[in-house]
Amino acid sequence: MNDTLTPVHRPDARSLVRDGRDRLPDLLRVAGYRARRCLPVLAVYGTLKLIGFTVFMHLLNSTGDFHGKDPRFGGGAHAWDVLASWDGWWYQQIAAHGYDPALVRIPGATGLITLEGNSAAFFPLYPAAMRLTSDCTGLGLYGAGLLVSVVCSFVAALGIFAVTARFGGRRAGLAAAGLWAVWPGSGTEWSGYSESLYVALAVWACHAVMNDRWLTAGVLTFAAGLSRPTAVALIAALTVAALRTLHHRQEDVARPATAILVAPLGLFGYLLYVGDRTGDLTGYFALQKGAWAHTFDFGEQTLDVLTSLAVGRTDYLFPCLVEDIIGVLVVLLGLMLIPLLIRLRPPSVLTVHTVLTFALVLGSQQIFGNVSRYLLPAFPLFIPLAVRLRTLGLPLLCTLLSVAAVASGSYAGYVLFEIGVP
Repeated sequence: MNDTLTPVHRPDARSLVRDGRDRLPDLLRVAGYRARRCLPVLAVYGTLKLIGFTVFMHLLNSTGDFHGKDPRFGGGAHAWDVLASWDGWWYQQIAAHGYDPALVRIPGATGLITLEGNSAAFFPLYPAAMRLTSDCTGLGLYGAGLLVSVVCSFVAALGIFAVTARFGGRRAGLAAAGLWAVWPGSGTEWSGYSESLYVALAVWACHAVMNDRWLTAGVLTFAAGLSRPTAVALIAALTVAALRTLHHRQEDVARPATAILVAPLGLFGYLLYVGDRTGDLTGYFALQKGAWAHTFDFGEQTLDVLTSLAVGRTDYLFPCLVEDIIGVLVVLLGLMLIPLLIRLRPPSVLTVHTVLTFALVLGSQQIFGNVSRYLLPAFPLFIPLAVRLRTLGLPLLCTLLSVAAVASGSYAGYVLFEIGVP
């Protein structure tokens, strides 16, 4: 037995520097190529959002209704304070004080609302990102929350572009990014809400699955599960796609299998945490039902709203006429777009995610007008519409999206935050 070790060649510092210099032009070319692809997407999305946001702020200032409302419920000293009201107020409380999960009964309450509201109903990733951003930048929690939402909204726009471009090219991808900016419910993208963060994680998780990057997809889905409960649709979509891959693959099965195991840990871990702290394994669901009247009813309330509005009645649960009409239009549009999406034969991860997101939203008892934002994660619905919009000339496409952006200041902003309850 020869114990002599063979010397291992180790490059010296000069050769490493030389190799780095040789690769620098290639790295710069790659960076330039990616910048050329990203900048138009960011410009289109940012311009459309800025148009809608400006209209929203103008409507708030012109009516001044927010002055007479509680800062928690669509009010504040300034128009921009409205952006951090409603759910945004709860997220700021979590970022500032953390959680204290509890199921506290309201004395004498017998109706739908029997429990006091508790911050444990809101998932932790967004307020954690707010707190981290605040600590790193020196911004207050309000500014940190908006910064997180705005940055994530651009990240989501890039992901929507990348996914859609696989089906219809760059023009379709740009159209899809524009639709993300003006879609009903998009007012929460630049506010103290978690939608932008969740959609950014979800779209890039789907993109990773489509590119066979299973570990990346698993980690992103894990993070999405710490952001919103509707991540169950994303977890199921990843699992179906991974199982299909394992069925057809004889080698390299470890990565899809690992993704299946990692993906649900964030969602289920948080649910178990709330259950443990409240002393009830179903504590999260008990809190949602008892404090917010939000529960899965297999579509009973959705059917009630649809049939009531069809005959001009508003005697259903939590009526808000303008917001509810917008919600009905979004639901009908989505139901028309799902068959068109399936006709494009997309990867199963997109189809399952979209269909399950729809089923979860429509199958829940909730404030119906909120479906316009609850369906924002169903971003694959943009694909068939964007594929058709790509046939338009660029000037006409930009005109249509700009008009929609102006209108979105009302239907996706003012209606959601001031007329309704987001």
